[in-house]
Amino acid sequence: MSQVPAGGAAASSPAPSRLAGRGLLSLVIGGFFVLLVMAVSIRQAALFLVGIGLGAALAGCRFGFTTGWRQLVADRDPRGVTGQLLLLALAAALAMPLLGRFGELQAALGPPSISLLVGAFVFGLTMQIADGCGSGTLYKAGMGVPLNLGILPVFAFGSFLGSLHLSSWLSLGGTEPVGLVGQLGSGAALALTLVGLALLAVLIRLWVGPGRSWIERRWMIGAVALALLATLNLLFAGQPWGVVYGFGLWAAKVAQVTPWWDPAASPFWSQTSHAALLSQSVLMDVTSITNIGILAGALWISARTDEASRPLTAAQWAIGLAAGLLMGYSSRLAFGCNVGAMLSGISTGSVHGWIWFGLAFVGSLAGIRLRKRFGFDR
Repeated sequence: MSQVPAGGAAASSPAPSRLAGRGLLSLVIGGFFVLLVMAVSIRQAALFLVGIGLGAALAGCRFGFTTGWRQLVADRDPRGVTGQLLLLALAAALAMPLLGRFGELQAALGPPSISLLVGAFVFGLTMQIADGCGSGTLYKAGMGVPLNLGILPVFAFGSFLGSLHLSSWLSLGGTEPVGLVGQLGSGAALALTLVGLALLAVLIRLWVGPGRSWIERRWMIGAVALALLATLNLLFAGQPWGVVYGFGLWAAKVAQVTPWWDPAASPFWSQTSHAALLSQSVLMDVTSITNIGILAGALWISARTDEASRPLTAAQWAIGLAAGLLMGYSSRLAFGCNVGAMLSGISTGSVHGWIWFGLAFVGSLAGIRLRKRFGFDR
């Protein structure tokens, strides 16, 4: 018998057992969707489907905010950041007119503050060590990447701790949130946002120099898919796509049954909207349901691929988990991650989204150096 060369048609085809596992997973996902329709709401079921799409797009295109930044800084490779700029431009072009027309839709507004500055910097630093932001941790955990599976619960715990301390951080100083759509109108806000993104592209061009490839198909497909799905999330949920809040809520739910914390006694969780979600099933929370969908979508993608992960030392595991804890904590101080603060903030006209981007990028510069020092890139 002749052997099929590596990389041939047979090598790229999923094994029968993998196909069977994917079929079973599809049945479980379908059953959960029916459960949501029957026992929760059609809206939550629709958001679950949006989450599946988000997870499939992130995992299928390997669309990583963290990776794109690292490739730009370390390799002067702009392809990932080009995809992110396209995503921001498309999401803004879709979201801002909707926000201007429908007053019931909310922008992802956060207050410029000391809390934001510190949180964004620390988040940018730690996401490079942990090799994933909020969405990256989520979809890589769904794909079964060991470090991200370990980071997910400590990220959630860190986000919960951040919520308990948020009022103290906010007392250090800040201003009221500023929304460009509300201040300038949707047309002017979109024009200003696109000009800002174009200026970023010019700065990137000056950094990487001539002769570089700017376009990669997977990044472009991912950008278009994520922009469309983020818009659907805005329409179905009435608020922009977020990740971090769901993590903190999950940990707060766990904390409720322990003798050490009473989330309802904290300033954050005693607020009416947060207290209501704390008293309900997590299936009622729009962020939680899309997070669950992202896990499912990434798991469905991973059922047809083999993900190889380099073994880590005990020290690297400890550093990675500590980074995940700090990443969760700082994400709450910064009012979101690359999705909730940067993508949703900038695309819906929040000034805090631009501030988050600047501080997180500076933090990433330090994080990339530390990542290399700790041997994660070997």
